Amino acid sequence: MLEQVQADFTLDLQGESCPYPVIYTLDALKELEKGQLLKVITDCPSSFRNVPEEATKRGYQLATDPVNNGQEILFYIYA
Repeated sequence: MLEQVQADFTLDLQGESCPYPVIYTLDALKELEKGQLLKVITDCPSSFRNVPEEATKRGYQLATDPVNNGQEILFYIYA
């Protein structure tokens, strides 16, 4: 299913420690048009909970559940 998801923008945050994945994700979402899809790639374990929690708290919607892909964590979030 994820192979078919086409993101409008990809944010690669691998190597960034928390809280930066949350901060950069929220900043990127602010720049997108409503309905555009952001793909976020991170390897910070805390992001698995923090990114979706903070995004939904601010009114953004997850397109899928967070995905653990080896050491990568993938998020697909609608602006």
